[in-house]
Amino acid sequence: MSKDRDLIFDMTEDPEVLTYPAADNEPLQLGGVGDDASAAADRQVTTPGDVHVAPQMPAPIDGTLRQFALRVPSVIDECSGIMVFGKRIKSLVFSTDLCIIRNVNADAVFAVYPFTPQPVITQALLMASDLPVFVGVGGGLTTGVVVNAPTPGRILNRIRSSVDVPVVVTVANSDTNYRHRIEDGAAILNVAAGAQTPEIVAEIRERFPDYPIIATGGADEDSIRATIRAGANAIIWTPPTNGELFRDVMKNYREGKPHP
Repeated sequence: MSKDRDLIFDMTEDPEVLTYPAADNEPLQLGGVGDDASAAADRQVTTPGDVHVAPQMPAPIDGTLRQFALRVPSVIDECSGIMVFGKRIKSLVFSTDLCIIRNVNADAVFAVYPFTPQPVITQALLMASDLPVFVGVGGGLTTGVVVNAPTPGRILNRIRSSVDVPVVVTVANSDTNYRHRIEDGAAILNVAAGAQTPEIVAEIRERFPDYPIIATGGADEDSIRATIRAGANAIIWTPPTNGELFRDVMKNYREGKPHP
């Protein structure tokens, strides 16, 4: 190539062919030597115009104390979720324990208790939780309202007309008239029927294909997955109690083992 054409090429004439060493055509490896070489191969970048970086999950970031926290079963991620006020909810932790609520990675709290609803309990839950809270009848305007299966339709109608929050109606058996509950104001159906849960979820899903359903998932991943496949949009997970957690922590402490 002539000196006066170092920067500008006249392509009307015979184009000059530039060649590069063969090594320049090999993929560029982003780091990785020795034991890391195989991992680096998954992150290779090819020649310009054909860039490929294999997707991968970054290492989790945890604090010394927050790394010891409750994690909902990962199988719950298979749910489609329910959109409530712009937030997608797939997992709900079934608890009124503030310590557990503050240290769990669920999307929402399902706080239902077998006592007379008291505003002070609801207020404490709302103040302590940084998650959406679904509570029993008597909740404030920033919560979802959960009512039990025997609640009459007229009461359900009055609740629905009084508060601008989702009303969750519990379904405990297959004798429930699902259509009536929906017409009375149920925004979400909560199926809690023990071993019959997947069966009832499937029945509701067949009759009401687009209606939001949350359901108890059971004691293991297989039962949770069965409930999801039956048509549940979100799963209610029951965590271990504070006493059970302490038992395991102290057992590991006595045996000189790290926290799980």
